[in-house]
Amino acid sequence: MPKRTLINEAVQERDFFADVMSVVRQIPKGRVTSYGAIAKYLGAARSARIVGYCMNNAHSVKPRVPAHRVVNRIGMLSGKHHFGSDTAMEDLLKKEGIHVKKDLVVDFQKKFWDPAVELAM
Repeated sequence: MPKRTLINEAVQERDFFADVMSVVRQIPKGRVTSYGAIAKYLGAARSARIVGYCMNNAHSVKPRVPAHRVVNRIGMLSGKHHFGSDTAMEDLLKKEGIHVKKDLVVDFQKKFWDPAVELAM
C-alpha cells in the first residue's frame, strides 16, 4: 500500500473536486440533486459535506458549474448564502422551472436527479 503523503492527499482532493464538478455539470436544467447523492455516486458516501465545500468554490471554476442545482437531502437551499444574495440561488432555479417555497424545492422527489441512476453504465 502506498505511503500517504501531503502530495498524494492534495492530488486526491483535486481529483475529487474535479469529479464533483463533472457530475454537477451533467445535472439537466430543471432538475436538482443532493450533496449526498453526488458523494455516494463518487464512492464517498460520507463526504456530502466535502461536496458542499466544492460547491462553495464552484463559482470561480471554468467551464461554468450549475451549483444552484445542488441542494441538501430534503431539498433545502442550504448553500444559498454562497450565491451573492439571499435570492440568487432561488432565482436561478426558478428560471429553470423549479419552484421553491420557504427555501425548499417544491416536488423535490419529482425534480430529483440521482447520478447513480442517470449516469449508470
